[in-house]
Amino acid sequence: MENLLYWAGMLAVAVNSLTGVLDAGRKHMDLIGVMMVGAATALGGGTVRDILLQRQVFWVEDQAYLIVALAITLVVFFSVRGLRLPPRLFLIPDALGLALFTIIGTQIALEWQAPWLVASLLGTITGIVGGVLRDVLCNDVPLVFVRGELYASAAWAGALLLVGLQALSVSPVIAAWAGMATVLGIRLAAMAYRITLPIYSARK
Repeated sequence: MENLLYWAGMLAVAVNSLTGVLDAGRKHMDLIGVMMVGAATALGGGTVRDILLQRQVFWVEDQAYLIVALAITLVVFFSVRGLRLPPRLFLIPDALGLALFTIIGTQIALEWQAPWLVASLLGTITGIVGGVLRDVLCNDVPLVFVRGELYASAAWAGALLLVGLQALSVSPVIAAWAGMATVLGIRLAAMAYRITLPIYSARK
């Protein structure tokens, strides 16, 4: 399980760095701006999780995460700048990053003896905060706060599935894969079929 968490974490950092660069590129940011957005997107959710759990921040403990975030940001910046890319291109890797970070965050919280509900919410926070920071830095309303396809609810569903499966003594590795598949599947289906939650609408 430790190997899965480590390499899934590296992949999540790389994917979220990619989404940060693609989104920042729409705003015509310079290299420094793009690097800040990429790093915040890749590292923000896990940082908040670790602070809430009162554990050492993951990229401070292991600088390989920070190096991967900065390296991917630089590579993608110099590879795609000048290209005409679809505005919503970042949403596909964003869905993958959401799935990876949600399950990693939930599992870490469980290992730190967080109650099941807290662990599932910390997993959701790990999954969505990087995207929130990306959107705020790009001067956009965060995806999670606007009426649109399922996002945070997809993350929470996967986190709850992971917790539930482990409570039923399913292997943590199998539970992790099932949780990731659930988050990714719900998010992609929501994007494809415009699945949304009900909204609050006050009567006039």
